[in-house]
Amino acid sequence: MTTTSSPSGSARPQSGGGDFQPDPQRWRAFSVCLVVGFMSLLDVSIVNVALPSIQKSLNASSSELQWVVSGYALTFGLVLVAAGRLGDVRGRRTMFLIGLVVFVVASAACGFATGPLFLVVARLVQGVGGGILNPQNSGFVQELFRGQERGKAFGLLGATIGLSTAVGPLAGGLLIQLFGTDSGWRAVFFVNVPIGIVAFVLALRWLPKSSGRRPSASLDPVGVVLLGVAVVLLLLPLVQERSWTGPTKWLLIPAGLVVLAGFVLWEIRYQRSGREPMVLLDLFKTPSYAFGTAIGLVYFAGFTAIFFILALYLQNGSHYSALQAGLAVTPFALGSAAAAALGGRVVHRFGRPLVAVGLAMVIVGLLVTDLVLSRVSGSSVGWAVALPLLFTGIGSGIVISPNITLTLSQVPVERAGSAGGVLQTGQRLGSAVGIAAVGSIFFNRLANSHGDWQQAIAGALRLCDVLVALALLVALADLRWGARHRTPREEPARTTA
Repeated sequence: MTTTSSPSGSARPQSGGGDFQPDPQRWRAFSVCLVVGFMSLLDVSIVNVALPSIQKSLNASSSELQWVVSGYALTFGLVLVAAGRLGDVRGRRTMFLIGLVVFVVASAACGFATGPLFLVVARLVQGVGGGILNPQNSGFVQELFRGQERGKAFGLLGATIGLSTAVGPLAGGLLIQLFGTDSGWRAVFFVNVPIGIVAFVLALRWLPKSSGRRPSASLDPVGVVLLGVAVVLLLLPLVQERSWTGPTKWLLIPAGLVVLAGFVLWEIRYQRSGREPMVLLDLFKTPSYAFGTAIGLVYFAGFTAIFFILALYLQNGSHYSALQAGLAVTPFALGSAAAAALGGRVVHRFGRPLVAVGLAMVIVGLLVTDLVLSRVSGSSVGWAVALPLLFTGIGSGIVISPNITLTLSQVPVERAGSAGGVLQTGQRLGSAVGIAAVGSIFFNRLANSHGDWQQAIAGALRLCDVLVALALLVALADLRWGARHRTPREEPARTTA
């Protein structure tokens, strides 16, 4: 496969590669990846609506409930890059199956939990399983597909990411409605078990056995530890922002940055010694990867926080049930899923400008949603914001999957797992930063206005808009860089991927 640099400064994958023989079962294999990816990412948000039921059933404290949510995100982000690296070296199919077993067993343990500590530990292990699984998905896309087929596959992967994030509250609300308050929260976890067992059987049959195997490559254990410590130090104060009072917790962030700098220096030294580092830092010299990773980090800070604050506003401010709150954000999910699938198909034609258009649509959609919420309240809120959220979702869909495609377009196949892990780690960090910052604005506004939910949601949505606007500035910088560094007369720069 070859990739060409577009006039916009973004790489556009081109079909090619004379000796590449497509796997006849590639779409079947990819369908397993999509199902498992959806299941693991759904668990990031589905638990939110079940927290009141968990608190009542297990007599859990607010701090323990916070760990039920944030513990999963923490361990998920912690293992992403290392798991992607292991998939690249020891085999993606092997790591996929290991991650799936860990995830399913931990899901069953969550459902059988007899106390809050049991549930928190099971959620931490479940996050490890999800973190092992997800970088294998992007690695399989790089390995199984070329040219426009790869764009289509990334489009479906982007649709899965967007849909799983947005539909979580609806799925949780439905399960609690069906099984009741006492058993509904357990069903949220148990539903993963039959799906995971079927996926395991199909993965054994359809996933390529030799994918990513490079037994001679080193695993870089020191790099694994340094990056793991850095991610924990950066994420922990963010995911615990509401539980840990006082400013001391923020000292962990500069400490995390110091460890991250140490990781970079180690990787440079490790590569100079002739060995293969965990993260090939030269990837960031490729504009498509560097700009795309930055866009993902900043955009997910604004994107993920939208559902967090809307769920709080609809359930606590407008007295919606968990199911009604989930239904209210469904237009966003539908628009995002449809547009992501389409965006993956047309990204070859439009390149990075497509991402910029999507970001602009999200900004406009959030502004209109803010305007509507300032004028409408009560039970009619859900209907009033349906169209703005649909428009916002369409914009989000043509950001996520095209950005993934463009970001990984020039990454060598043998590096696909670790590169995808770095991209997703950035997204998880962005999500944690966004929820902490937007949540802080939301609760401060609510307290200062003595319970005025409209003021709180307005301030939070505007911060989400600012974060999305920052992502748009990064996308425009990518376009400007491309315009400066390539003229129409230049031959396209080709990179074997």
